[in-house]
Amino acid sequence: MQAAVKTQRRRRSCFQCLLSVFNHDKSITMMQTHQRLWIILPCFIALLAVTITCDPAASLLLLCLCCMALLWKIKIKNRSISSLLAQYVAVKAVGWLGSRQRNRLESDTRDIHRVQEETLLQRLQKHSDTVYGKNYEFRSIKESETFQQHHPVTDYNHYEKFVERVAKGEQNVLISEKPLILAMTSGTSGSSRMLLSTKDTNTEFFLQGVTICLDAMMQAFPATDCLQKTLKLFYSPIFRQSEAGIPIGPNSSTPASSKHMLHLYTTPAPVYQVLNERDALYLHLLFGLKDRNLGMLESNFCSTVFYAFRALQECWKDLVVDVEVGMINSGLSLKADVRHALEKLMKPDPERAAELAAQFEEGFEGIALRIWPQLHLVLTVDSGSNQIYGEMLRRHYCKDIPFYSPFYAATEGLIGVNLWPQQESRQYLLCPRSMFCEFIPEEDLDSERPKTLLMEQLQEGHNYELLVTNASGLFRYRIGDVVKVVGFHNQCPKVEFQYRRGQMLSVRGEKVSESLFLGALKKAVTQWPGARLIDYSCVESGILGSASGIAQPHYLVFVELKGVRNLSEEQRYKLDHCLQEDSDIYRSFRMKGSIGPMRVQLVREGTFQELKDRMMAFSSASSNNFKMQRVIRNREFADFLLQRTFS
Repeated sequence: MQAAVKTQRRRRSCFQCLLSVFNHDKSITMMQTHQRLWIILPCFIALLAVTITCDPAASLLLLCLCCMALLWKIKIKNRSISSLLAQYVAVKAVGWLGSRQRNRLESDTRDIHRVQEETLLQRLQKHSDTVYGKNYEFRSIKESETFQQHHPVTDYNHYEKFVERVAKGEQNVLISEKPLILAMTSGTSGSSRMLLSTKDTNTEFFLQGVTICLDAMMQAFPATDCLQKTLKLFYSPIFRQSEAGIPIGPNSSTPASSKHMLHLYTTPAPVYQVLNERDALYLHLLFGLKDRNLGMLESNFCSTVFYAFRALQECWKDLVVDVEVGMINSGLSLKADVRHALEKLMKPDPERAAELAAQFEEGFEGIALRIWPQLHLVLTVDSGSNQIYGEMLRRHYCKDIPFYSPFYAATEGLIGVNLWPQQESRQYLLCPRSMFCEFIPEEDLDSERPKTLLMEQLQEGHNYELLVTNASGLFRYRIGDVVKVVGFHNQCPKVEFQYRRGQMLSVRGEKVSESLFLGALKKAVTQWPGARLIDYSCVESGILGSASGIAQPHYLVFVELKGVRNLSEEQRYKLDHCLQEDSDIYRSFRMKGSIGPMRVQLVREGTFQELKDRMMAFSSASSNNFKMQRVIRNREFADFLLQRTFS
């Protein structure tokens, strides 16, 4: 009897000690509450296990009551106990998976040839009994060398008829299972293409991409390992159906594909029923602003984050009113049931509204950290065509907040992961179990039968076009990306994205890449006093014909700037001069007169937001996977930019 009393006293003293963590200082910050909760929860889970084992009848009720009391005491504003526990379990589960996958990846990078051979043979074996697999005798292939000899290098034209057959419902054509969706590419290099997406593709992306990058993120930014919510900017795309009823649409992260993670985000579920993107963005911002303790901003691409802050700058007054009165703006076109569900979640918060208004009235430089003082990270891809948006955010809206660009991926699948979040240059370790990869040296890109290399044959400092054999019916497929090998992790290449083959400027065969042109443009902008680059696209003069001006082939550069209303001819020429400095081939053509002087055209504010809307409608893409075309080859889009020119 005395022993039982002593045991109960010891347990009671444990709970009193835990409660005292929160009692001793009434002025603890919300951040400290999050951190202490993170420590307390595993303690209670351990105590629960001990209690059940030692004295289930006498102590379980006391323990449960104390757990509930403690969780209620530390309940975070606008967060339920169930949501806190669900987030804790989800984060810990993904963290455990991430650690295991990271260890496996580390092991794979030490024997890259073996792992790539295994990946290839698994793909071929799985699809060996399809029409396509029988045509190319997949069952007889036992190593990569035979595969390269028997199967040609391919592009989309090679697969188009096979994909059409799948869309009509024919089975075992390219892949051995029915695709989850017919995935539309973003159309960066032209019109959208329809590819197959399977369960294997999604599983690989989650296990080899998401979990590993979250592990890297939490190691690099320990403050993200907490129970704060995330403002994730993504939208519900509109899918159509193929003849066989297969959904057709983008393959990027969407609310539907992330349904098990939605409780981690500030945006409530009814918002994802709003298909109008502008209204949905307003609601994303509204519920994000309500949460002062926001921990992270997230989006597939940096451009989405940038244009969200542009929208916030335009409509902050309406948002503040909604926060203050606890209502949803009557100007939004919402279904009655959606509006009703959202307004049930709104409560008047004049204190938060006053705080927001005061910060907005001070201006928008560094606004993110002023309205969300506990914001730890912006999680979004800011490499490639999104590079300029990342630079603008870091200089203006998101000053002093770290960015992490986690993946290198495409509609075709996961290509690489960024294991070095704090490194300024965006380097991605190729994922050897995601796809079988081959590489065409840059000097052989235009060859009819290009020589290809394997991962272990690459050289640091060289550029290569990437070919992939993936889990969803693409074999030795040229995805059009050119990457630079910047080093190796064990035996596995680390790469930096350079450019898309279809996004090169070439009016005389000079081949100016996106990265080369952007470097020249950024140098020129520094020589335009007061100017800040918002966005840009280029058009080769042949696209516009006589509307382009001079007869010599040349580039038209459409630029949206902040801070200047006009440029002199001398200032405009700075861009041409900077590109000549950076490209010997371009300078040679200019000196010979084969290429005429570049024409720099200033366009009205908001032009590229409108262009984005037009491009998305044309390509059936959504904001979740949209990338701005830096070289425009569509006459309609080129004419639109010409019409928006004011100087």
